[in-house]
Amino acid sequence: MSSDHSFALCLTHDLDRPYKGLQAPYYALVDRDLSHLSALSSDVNPWWQFDTMMAIEESLGVRSAVYVLQEESITEKDPHQWLQPRYWIEHLGRYDLFDADILRALHELDDGGWEIGLHGSYDSPDDRALLAEQKTALEAALGHEVRGGRQHHLNMADDTWEHHDAIGLEYDASLGSSSEVGFQHGYRPKRPFDDDFLVFPLTVMDVALPDPGEAFDRAWEKCRRLLDEAEANDAVMTVLWHPRLFADEFPGHNRLYRRLIEEALARGAWVGPPAELYDRLTEPDERVGVAGASRP
Repeated sequence: MSSDHSFALCLTHDLDRPYKGLQAPYYALVDRDLSHLSALSSDVNPWWQFDTMMAIEESLGVRSAVYVLQEESITEKDPHQWLQPRYWIEHLGRYDLFDADILRALHELDDGGWEIGLHGSYDSPDDRALLAEQKTALEAALGHEVRGGRQHHLNMADDTWEHHDAIGLEYDASLGSSSEVGFQHGYRPKRPFDDDFLVFPLTVMDVALPDPGEAFDRAWEKCRRLLDEAEANDAVMTVLWHPRLFADEFPGHNRLYRRLIEEALARGAWVGPPAELYDRLTEPDERVGVAGASRP
């Protein structure tokens, strides 16, 4: 990356639930709104938002990373886990990596220049074999290797980065919070093993912001201040926007995401997916506009 960039903004998406489906009754009860039940129809899928996401980014001339989840079926869990609500929530939201529609969407993203990465399943942070299996399956679906990823729910174990490094990932983007925004882990990617394996800390997750449908100005003010801080510190700022939040039932998110990118570009930021920034940060002879990765 040339020195004319004031900071970097990495765009990422966790593909947790592209189908609303069987979760519709839950939202109908919580919101007391029976219109959610329309998602039970095979012809209605409000959370399939690939086209919206791609259109926003295409119109701004940027690309992002999409991390793909392969959550295990409840039947693959130990019997004592079957009664835990957490696993039923994950089971009801799971999708098949090799479903024809999923494959078609992933290849459209891949062919269009979007990065596809691994979204390690809920129980995978301390299971190297499971992570390797999921990475191999994703690479088989894509037809090429994937370079980085993020753990589902930001779950981390003491040796998660070691597992990621061992299975051939070049970077991880799991370090961060789903409830707080900011640069709690510094302004630059980290090098936990003092080599070229990088960790991109998460600066802001969509759900940690004020709801832009109810308080757009407050949500934007949070984002604007983060951009101020990133620009002042030559930082790498990483954002996570879940694709389902581009749906009409989550008003304000499209507008906020677009404005965040527009403002970053107007300030002279480099904007794109982590793998592309990784190449710029690890190029030995390249003078970059944001400082290189830091040691732990």
